[in-house]
Amino acid sequence: MRTAVADKYPTRDREECSIAVRKDPVVWGDARQGPLRKDEVLEYERRGFHTTESIVPAQDVFRLVDEMTRLASAEELRHDERVVRENGNGAVRSVFDVHRLSPVVDEIVRRPEILGMARQILGSDVYIHQSRLNYKPGFSGGQFYWHSDFETWHAEDGMPAPRAASISIALTENYGYNGGLMIMPGSHKEWVSCAGRTPEDYYKQSLTTLVPPTGSPDRDTLTRMANKYGIDIMTGPAGSATLFDSNAIHGSNGNITPFSRSNLFIVFNSVENTLDEPFSAPSPRPDYLGSHDFTPLR
Repeated sequence: MRTAVADKYPTRDREECSIAVRKDPVVWGDARQGPLRKDEVLEYERRGFHTTESIVPAQDVFRLVDEMTRLASAEELRHDERVVRENGNGAVRSVFDVHRLSPVVDEIVRRPEILGMARQILGSDVYIHQSRLNYKPGFSGGQFYWHSDFETWHAEDGMPAPRAASISIALTENYGYNGGLMIMPGSHKEWVSCAGRTPEDYYKQSLTTLVPPTGSPDRDTLTRMANKYGIDIMTGPAGSATLFDSNAIHGSNGNITPFSRSNLFIVFNSVENTLDEPFSAPSPRPDYLGSHDFTPLR
């Protein structure tokens, strides 16, 4: 049963998308305490993301790529729901819960240069709400349609406020043409309330559908926001990373180049922003999509 947490971000309760001003801060912590410089924190507050060219050393990138190969082919995970496959060819699209499945991932995400950024921005201890490896191989990697992560986590997981941040760590070269992350800078300061209703077990459809019917802004809304904010695409070598706000509108194209674009994706949520019952869904998603283990990372 829902507790007395007020719904400041209603969504999936209307026939058309609407836009409102965000009701919560972007930066909750002290800009002077953490690995990011004060000017970098201010830039994050303004644009909704921060990119660093080198956060994971080459030898650890190699270890993570080995883990990607191992998990994608692990016999014990062949029929596991945490392994999501592309529609059509059955290739591995994502493996979720990787901080639990891989000691290598678990160690790397606890490093101060990574964990410290999340604590600095969110102003508290944090836990992992979700983790995954995204594969996006050459010629066949599918798109991830435009969306705000927080809209899904709020509606389907019960996250009260956008006091969460994600880090996308490149495990292969991110070019401008092999399906890299696209973000509308500044879009995190507006809340897009999406149209429609959430069906039961909707995650089984939304994780592989090219254009999810629920939980994404409509074309008119996306066009207005793109005209207002523009679109930046994240490029960089393996080992580079982008930390971005949970409410930023983002997506990525499919990959028809020969060059794979793979990344490790970790969601940090504040321990002061733990999950309630879903705000706009019949029941919570599985724990590997929205964790209920709120133990702070150390």
